[in-house]
Amino acid sequence: MLSHVVLMTFTDAADAAKAKDLLEGLVGDVPEILSMRVHLDELHTPVSAHLCMVSTHADAEGLAGYQKHPAHLELAQWLRPRLASRVVVDYTS
Repeated sequence: MLSHVVLMTFTDAADAAKAKDLLEGLVGDVPEILSMRVHLDELHTPVSAHLCMVSTHADAEGLAGYQKHPAHLELAQWLRPRLASRVVVDYTS
């Protein structure tokens, strides 16, 4: 199992809530997503990201399939221009 963790900071923090909805909407549409959890930051500290997403995939090929899926690519077109920063950690368990 491969876990894909993404922390996102938006130029406008208000975009985080819509991003959460859009990301959660991928579940069921993208077969390579085994599970997904999306959380919005609640404390709003100076070092906080606005959104944390954790998705699981069978393996690296499953993650690649998710990233190439048309629904993910469409969401990415909306998302990328709104991001101030993004960091990713991928690990197997």
